[in-house]
Amino acid sequence: MKILSLFDGISCARVSLERAGIPVELYYASEVDKYAIQIAQKNYPATIQLGNVVGLNPPPNIDLLIGGSPCQDLSITKKNRQGLSGKRSGLFWEYVRILKEAQPRYFILENVASMPAEAKQTITETLGVEPIMINAALVSAQNRKRLFWTNIPNITLPEDRGILLKDILNKSEKAYCIPSTYWKENIKSLVKRKKNGLLIKVGHFNSGGQGDRVYSTDGKSTALAALAGGRGAKTGLYMIQTPRGNNKGGKKALDGKTPTLSSSSWEHNNKLSDNEIVRKLTPIECERLQGLPDNYTEGISNTQRYKCLGNAFNVDVVAHILKFLTP
Repeated sequence: MKILSLFDGISCARVSLERAGIPVELYYASEVDKYAIQIAQKNYPATIQLGNVVGLNPPPNIDLLIGGSPCQDLSITKKNRQGLSGKRSGLFWEYVRILKEAQPRYFILENVASMPAEAKQTITETLGVEPIMINAALVSAQNRKRLFWTNIPNITLPEDRGILLKDILNKSEKAYCIPSTYWKENIKSLVKRKKNGLLIKVGHFNSGGQGDRVYSTDGKSTALAALAGGRGAKTGLYMIQTPRGNNKGGKKALDGKTPTLSSSSWEHNNKLSDNEIVRKLTPIECERLQGLPDNYTEGISNTQRYKCLGNAFNVDVVAHILKFLTP
């Protein structure tokens, strides 16, 4: 098949095609981020890069048009969002233009499920198909709800593989540790575990904002973010190991409720080896959350790896959709 991938990023669509067993004759990519292009070309050197989607003339005889137009102006995490009129999310209209010009046999458009109802309706009416919402939590350890508009018929939801965050962690990882000194700022906040859908919240630092929330690895991870700031905003913060020692009843923090932590008892009763109690996820762990091979994004800085992975879609979700395609 001949593929045109818009907003291609790190070519997760190419990985999905491979995983779905769909042969690729030519793979054209439209992307502007130099780091994303570097990773795409490292993994798939035959990719034909076409540059910016704006004004792009699609190649002939495209079988599948795929892409996830930018979500920044649609997501609920952005204040005063401009929707489909925004500078970034407005690139959806370039997708529409290219869809009309290329006239592929099949198309897939991906975007956030948290968009306003008005924007969702506009996209639906423009593309002429109802979206299907798939949460990547069904096929991965990440809670990531996305909408997919496609003319591929008869798509059903994937089966739940039952993967939890603890299943994909590299527990020997010592990078990105949050030392115990942070806990002395707000040590009493880790009092109980709270289930919020697929996430299990066990506490927070400081104000408890998005980047300061701490989750258990017995649940799913939060959705990876590309541009969010804060201590753990791009990946979330997670309690990787459990307090040990003289906690009441001998319970550990991830066994039922967490014990009450206090600054006076921290060193004596709740000290962890190497202070490895809470940390953000590593780039390799984030690759696993997106269904990518380990070290797929290796070769650029960790900052850029997190950004590229936060912008990506889950490979196994898209591979599932592609399995309903008739070449």
